[in-house]
Amino acid sequence: MSNNSSAADVDPLSLLPPYLDLPPHLSAHKYFFVCTLTVAAWDTLVLSPRTWKLFKSKEWPLMKIAFYFLRLLMPIEFIIVAVAFFDTKWTTEMCQKFFLFEPILTAILVSVCSAVHLIRVRAIYDKSQQITILLGTLLLVQVCMMAVACGFYHVVPVKDPSQGCIAGPKHNWVGIYWVGPTLFFTTTFGLALARSFQSRAQRPIGLWKLMLRDGLNLYGAVWIVNMVNMLFWFIVTPTGPEDTIKTIVTSMAAVLTITMTMRIILSVRGTLVSGGSFAGSSSAPSSHSHSRSANIPGVAAARSAGTTGPVFSINPVASQGRQAFNLEEINGKPEADWDHDGKSSVNGGVVEGKTEGLTGAPEQESGIGVKVTVERQFQ
Repeated sequence: MSNNSSAADVDPLSLLPPYLDLPPHLSAHKYFFVCTLTVAAWDTLVLSPRTWKLFKSKEWPLMKIAFYFLRLLMPIEFIIVAVAFFDTKWTTEMCQKFFLFEPILTAILVSVCSAVHLIRVRAIYDKSQQITILLGTLLLVQVCMMAVACGFYHVVPVKDPSQGCIAGPKHNWVGIYWVGPTLFFTTTFGLALARSFQSRAQRPIGLWKLMLRDGLNLYGAVWIVNMVNMLFWFIVTPTGPEDTIKTIVTSMAAVLTITMTMRIILSVRGTLVSGGSFAGSSSAPSSHSHSRSANIPGVAAARSAGTTGPVFSINPVASQGRQAFNLEEINGKPEADWDHDGKSSVNGGVVEGKTEGLTGAPEQESGIGVKVTVERQFQ
């Protein structure tokens, strides 16, 4: 009778091994890290075809180099960190030699992401010197803040080494590690929004298309995850030195920042040299096109000085029994939809399976027919 009562008083949790008997916050941390690994693996798989297409392009500008740096180093980092986090055979001595690996490598990867944002935002502002100075200064401040903060990490004193090797901050102010990136990505998100709405005022487009065309959803995702992570660092209060609640979102913030930045690179229109072009920009046809058209016999100038509306000009001439015509688009006519023009950085701006032009009636055997020439000025 007494044996049965003593057995009933035993707490079942006390029978668990230390690596399963985890505090609530540490247990949540491990579950969330599994979600982080799932996101990283899925994104790596999904982007594989576009990664290969980009690799086959001839040019190797800075943004392409940064893409493959992030593409290769991000999975390597989090595979190694996952081993240290879940391997029950890691000792305290091993962890003391390893714990700085994640904060240092994450700082490098996030700084490369910031450099990509700098190049891209500078490009959409037509390489503005003011934008370059502003973002360059913020990037320098970010690198300094993250480098200083790395020196104030320590091994989180978990109950047992088998519960995982985790790096945590010694002091609350070490959260400046994420203040620098959050400030930088807030600025780039704001600049990208401003540039998009500026182009929308000139060339109206729906908000949904505007967001997808300019990748505002990608900039926004980077900003949101970094802001949430920073709030965890400065608002959430840990229950003790062994509590890992402050760093619970850190890995997810790093992974999403890297994956969204890679998608920003892949969404660039045309070449990646100098950050690519801006989808909302427009330019008038060049004077060279006008002069060339004016010099071709039988081709009339489709636009004259002071013309503001569309012009369709036909000027027939006798040339081997045929007539020649010219149709030229007006200045300021919207270009083809951004989502159908194929000008992504992964295909070099070539639209496969499409032929631009307008063809008149086929020539007859007698040699009498109509030839229509269409001149288009492409961005």
